[in-house]
Amino acid sequence: MRDNRVTNQRGQGSAGAVLGAAIVAMGLISGTFYIFSCGVMPGLGRSDDRVFIEVMQNMNDAFNNPVFFASFIGALLFTAVSAWQLRGTGSYRWVLAALVVYLVAFAITSVVNVPLNDELADAGDPAKIADPAAVRDKFEDTWLAWNVVRTLLSTVAVGLLARALVLRGRDSKAARRPEHSAPAAGSI
Repeated sequence: MRDNRVTNQRGQGSAGAVLGAAIVAMGLISGTFYIFSCGVMPGLGRSDDRVFIEVMQNMNDAFNNPVFFASFIGALLFTAVSAWQLRGTGSYRWVLAALVVYLVAFAITSVVNVPLNDELADAGDPAKIADPAAVRDKFEDTWLAWNVVRTLLSTVAVGLLARALVLRGRDSKAARRPEHSAPAAGSI
């Protein structure tokens, strides 16, 4: 009996660590999208067309690094593993909801934002683009709109994961409470 309890506690510890990693990775991604919505893009929007294109090309190139991909893909993987580990618990549906919501944000990034980034890169050297205003117009509004959507979705996913963590904590606390034992024979 004791061995099962130890095994279950180890499994629960792993589930807690994975859920924690999912929250951290999701928070990093949500924050990345958020800062683009609140600061980077509004500031860059004040630039002329060639500067806008050059800076966006440089930023998109800079984001192609293992640290960003670890959190972008890690948020998806940790959340998926956490959902699997927590199946059958009160936290499961919250983690599963976070996974579904982030899958939509992940798909938006893959289907909308990244192809727009690639088209901008394919436009070439901003100094040699014949009509930089047209290149910017094709990119900016669509990229911004979908960035807001993925920001909101990934923020909702953080909230859902946080709710799962709270519920998991309550479940763990309840499991540690001693059960009420029946009175001993002969006592009143």
